[in-house]
Parts: sequence; C-alpha cells; structure tokens
Amino acid sequence: MGHRGIKIDSSILFLGTGTGAAITGKGIRSSGGIILRFMGNQFHIDPGIGAITKAAEFGVNLRENTAVLVSHTHLNHSNDTNAVIDAMTYSGLDKKGVLIANKTSLQGTEDYDNVISKYHRNLLERFIAVDRGQRIGINEVEIQTITARHNEPNSLGFKFFTPDFTLTYTGDTVYAVDIVEQYMNSNILILNVPNIKKSGHNLCTEDAIKIIQKVNPRLAIITHFGYEMIRSDPLYIVREIQKQTGIQTLAAKDGMAINPISYSASAGQKTLQGFKKSVDASPKEGT
Repeated sequence: MGHRGIKIDSSILFLGTGTGAAITGKGIRSSGGIILRFMGNQFHIDPGIGAITKAAEFGVNLRENTAVLVSHTHLNHSNDTNAVIDAMTYSGLDKKGVLIANKTSLQGTEDYDNVISKYHRNLLERFIAVDRGQRIGINEVEIQTITARHNEPNSLGFKFFTPDFTLTYTGDTVYAVDIVEQYMNSNILILNVPNIKKSGHNLCTEDAIKIIQKVNPRLAIITHFGYEMIRSDPLYIVREIQKQTGIQTLAAKDGMAINPISYSASAGQKTLQGFKKSVDASPKEGT
C-alpha cells in the first residue's frame, strides 16, 4: 500500500471511491477519479466531484497530468474536468496535455449537454472524442476504449497496455458476456460496483464475482460505491468476493494507493491488434 506524500514511479491512486447523492452529495466519499502513474506518465481517469480538493489532500500535482480520460458525462465522472484542465495547464499559460473523452462529454446528445467547455479544451495540446474500439497511443502506453453499457449512450471503459502489465477500468456498465470478453488478459481489473444487488445500469456484487472468475486477474479492485454498499461496509463485501473467486480483491478507499508493478505479468499480451482506428496522442517535442 502507498501512503500520502510518498512518491513512487508506478502507482494507482484513488482520489474518490463513492457515487450518488447519498454518498458524494453528503461528502461521505469523493468521486474525484483515479490517478495512474507509470512510465513517466500521469493519467487522470474520470475527474468527478472532489477531484481538485482530493488531489491536493493526497499530494497529487495535477500539473503533472499527461492525459485526462472521461468515460461518460455523469457528474461523478466528469464534474471537475474543466477545473482539472485549468490546473494542469496553469489556466492555459502552459498549453499541454491530452484529453480523451467519450463523444457525449465533448459533443453532447439530445438528452445530454457536453460537459467540457470549448474554452477549456482549447487550453490543451490535444483533445479527442473517442468511440468504442479505438486505440490511442501516448508515449509508450497504449489505451483501448472498450464498451460499457450504461444509461449514458456513449459510455466507455479503458484498457491500458504497458510493457509491464495490462490494466482494465470497466467504467459504469451492466454485466454482459461480450463486455466481459474485453477484460480478458488483464493483470489488474478495476470494477465500478455501486450495488450489492442488481439495480439499474450498473454492476452488483454477483456481477463482480462472475467477472473476476472469468477474467482471472492477478488483482481485482472494486470501487464507486453507492449507499447500500457503504452501509454494509465494502470490506465485508470484498472478503466474500475474494472467498468465492480465489483472486486477491481490494475494496478501494479515498486515498488508497498501490504499486501495479507488484502485479505485472511475466508474459502476456503487450500490444493491441485488430483495431482499425489508431491515434497517436503522444505529446510532441517542444510543445
């Protein structure tokens, strides 16, 4: 486990692990997203409510962000995106970084407004509206956008390929066999599991068990907890998941950090194949 203020070359840090008005609305847990650090890069996934304040609390310098990734427009995933962009670019004085966001976040739909302003996207070196099944290369890291089925129509998950490990973030989604197939060959699997029992357009404990059994990662982490999950204590839930799957499983807490290199693969899939759309989003020299 990592601790506040300790700098390590590779880490997964949870700025927020809650969702919903009963949890984030009452300040019980933040939904500030996840910071991934590896290979000299810093990726900020889903900077929702509390991203700015929790970054300061847990010693994260947002100026170091290489890229910001937004899976969908809901507040607990996108609310602080503009503020994070402002912080990482020093209000545009240092035009830098990449935004990778689902189409709704940047373009809106009939039912959803875009959440990332034109002003803030122009502070960046580059912004990309992505669809499912795309590949984005940033320096030595490849990111695959994967399908998530949620009540925001263009919702995504993200799969990160590095020379040392493969990490998948499910985003908000229901369970489906074809969706789980996308998670295969992941060393580290981060699942958004708001519910104990099936409800709405999200994963529940039963879904998490089936997914972890199928994918067989070296480490599974559940996060994005709703009211019933928090009330029941995720630590008890995760013990049952680990008991049934035989896979090391953690319940994330705000401020929790781990070193992903501990779960690296000695062998396995390191590159992507079969994706027609490919974008090189690496920062350019001299910019």
